[in-house]
Amino acid sequence: MTTWWDVRDANRPLAFTSNPLARPVTEAHDEAWVRAQLEAPGARFLPLRRLEALVAGEDPVLAWQDGSALRGMAEGAFPVFLGTLEGVPHFAVAVNDLETGEASRFVDARTLAAQLPATEVGILGQARALVDWHARHQFCAQCGAPTEHIEGGARRRCTRCDARHYPRVDPSVIMLVEHEGRLLLARRATAPGNRRSCLAGFLEPGESIEEAVAREVFEEAGVVVRDVRYVTSQPWPFPSQLMIGCRATAVTDAVTVDGIEIASAEWFDRAEVRAAVEGRSAVLDIPGSIAIAYHLIRGWAYETP
Repeated sequence: MTTWWDVRDANRPLAFTSNPLARPVTEAHDEAWVRAQLEAPGARFLPLRRLEALVAGEDPVLAWQDGSALRGMAEGAFPVFLGTLEGVPHFAVAVNDLETGEASRFVDARTLAAQLPATEVGILGQARALVDWHARHQFCAQCGAPTEHIEGGARRRCTRCDARHYPRVDPSVIMLVEHEGRLLLARRATAPGNRRSCLAGFLEPGESIEEAVAREVFEEAGVVVRDVRYVTSQPWPFPSQLMIGCRATAVTDAVTVDGIEIASAEWFDRAEVRAAVEGRSAVLDIPGSIAIAYHLIRGWAYETP
């Protein structure tokens, strides 16, 4: 039997998963250490404007700036410490405006995920998620007072009640549902044309991964599943999810969609799914290669039972 892991596309690693930065957690708790990193020779700063990253070149790469450029980035902006690479500290900075040269521009992360080298996509995902979290958490959820960043942006602290707030990650399950050699793919109500993907949804409080898979599949497609098992995961910085890829076996192939989130759901055999992966299907369009759904679907298509 050829498994999903054997047939994964090694030339297309999961986007946002190849971050090479070391994250020295102990040192990052030391404010003096963080300040020293800001002033270190060679420290690199990545500007993000409205969560779009600065890139340069026709074949884009992240346009890291040095410390001298930091002063002109944005009044009141603070660098978020990302980690170090070969001892060089890397930061992300939210900017209101920044004068760029002819060869540089701001581009959204979804577009860049398909264009940048895998390691830079990993760094970009971390940078976008953290900058966005800071923008969304200016006030304390406990007492409503303003918060301030501490520890290089790894946390925020309430200026009144001293509560600590930590960057959040929202876990979400996404699953291949199979039945007797066929795969269940669904079209969301907002999806264009023939675009179909795996069923997915957020975990709820007090729920295991397996329970979330079973609940979401039944709620959205009316299908009862068994044998839920984990496959792989992907950080998804829109704004900060962890996509937990799973597989499950349907007890029956009867489908009843909810009609709210899901417009339709159908079963497809391997030949039909392979045609979609290879771009030669007139009836099925699947997500692009930056999404975990693509890798799950592609792996299943070329798997030999």
